[in-house]
Amino acid sequence: MKKVLVVVDMQNDFITGALRNEEGIAIVPYVKEKIEKAKEAGETIIFTRDTHGDDYMQTEEGKNLPVPHCIKGTEGWNIIDELNADENASLIIDKETFGSEKLAEYMKKNADEIEEVEFVGVCTDICVISNVLLTKAMIPNKKIHVDARGCAGVTPQAHNTALAAMTACHIKIEN
Repeated sequence: MKKVLVVVDMQNDFITGALRNEEGIAIVPYVKEKIEKAKEAGETIIFTRDTHGDDYMQTEEGKNLPVPHCIKGTEGWNIIDELNADENASLIIDKETFGSEKLAEYMKKNADEIEEVEFVGVCTDICVISNVLLTKAMIPNKKIHVDARGCAGVTPQAHNTALAAMTACHIKIEN
């Protein structure tokens, strides 16, 4: 495994559901193309899946973002059909919060085999940046980059702010 593509939270609730996002809808064809190319190249493809329980509204996140979303087992929790995650994923990681401890552990455990990690997905300013920075902390001397064209933030301004913050942390931003 030389290159890893991480597809962050491309789930129904973030694209067309409870937290529908026009920018998220717009990146779907590009993300699909990235996944197809990565699969053809034999790259490792990891999908993250925001995962909450029925108690979401009682959690810290639910108190700050009082919109139930990505409740495990619901249609909104599923990765969008267009990305065909069941066939394309090397690994699907459920995460209970913005950044995934499981993804960070995976990166650290496989650091010797990884040369570079690329990120696409939603939301640039919340879950993408969280997972990028956790990955950078686990494998600081590897190439970590974000394909800006394959990401969408809560707003275009938030997207650009997150890209600037990642750049300051030595993350390469492409496209």
